[in-house]
Amino acid sequence: MSIRAVKRIIEAQPTLEGAGVRLRRAFGFGETKEFDPFLLLDDFRNENPEDYLAGFPWHPHRGIETITYVLAGTVEHGDSLGNRGHLAAGDIQWMTAGRGILHQEMPKGDPRGRMHGFQLWANLPASLKLTPPRYQDILAKDIPEVTDDDGTHARVICGEFWGKRGPVEGVAADPRYVDVSVPPGRTRRLKVDRTNHAFAYVFAGSGRFRDASEPQAMLNELTGTVDPTGVHEAGNRALVLFDRGDEIVVEAGDEGIRFLLVSGRPIEEPVAWHGPIVMNTRAELQQAFDELREGTFIK
Repeated sequence: MSIRAVKRIIEAQPTLEGAGVRLRRAFGFGETKEFDPFLLLDDFRNENPEDYLAGFPWHPHRGIETITYVLAGTVEHGDSLGNRGHLAAGDIQWMTAGRGILHQEMPKGDPRGRMHGFQLWANLPASLKLTPPRYQDILAKDIPEVTDDDGTHARVICGEFWGKRGPVEGVAADPRYVDVSVPPGRTRRLKVDRTNHAFAYVFAGSGRFRDASEPQAMLNELTGTVDPTGVHEAGNRALVLFDRGDEIVVEAGDEGIRFLLVSGRPIEEPVAWHGPIVMNTRAELQQAFDELREGTFIK
């Protein structure tokens, strides 16, 4: 087994999106080759309703999947196919935009005014860019949870983890999306498919991700020490991008650590991207915007 080296740690940056929603962007709208098949990760955590109530009014998507995970508050949504609904705390919506959809997402805070959630964008391969749109709305109660003997807890949203399989199925990138909590002072080794790109996004507590060699890592665990040359500190709103390997190692800080562990199989295709539409060529991108202008975008 080989521990995945930490390529770099990225601090999520303040960003204004939608009709004036203040959020933090961990990555997106730039060079995303290292994250392939993922395109963007937004953290829309806020306790000031004025900073999120304007929401994300009607806008198009084509060629991608959007994954919304709500932790506090609710998100009301609607689309051009007539779907309506809302996501509450702990719920997931995995939307495959495919050939095209118009939709809106309007966040509402909880009774204390808190709104917290994430949106991840996953690319679609060329063969599925124009697939019919679909939704997978998953209630919190239907997301499998597992707790290990040391108190480490995981909510398995997609993929397989510790013998549990997430309810989201049929996704092109074959991803794993897990919400992991490690208690204070604990060290955990978590397996990740060697061929997939992977990252962790910390949103509570802090910890250290290490990439010491296998013999050194084993020695460190036995002696309770760490190799300072292979340790990478990560706190709130930090994204840890991993290199290839079989597993990651995380050591929780004094307050524990909670993070999203996300991995997926690279698509390795050209990306032509403008706003909420992601295709393979500039010509396909131009066609999408021509259809929007002509009113033929929705098939």
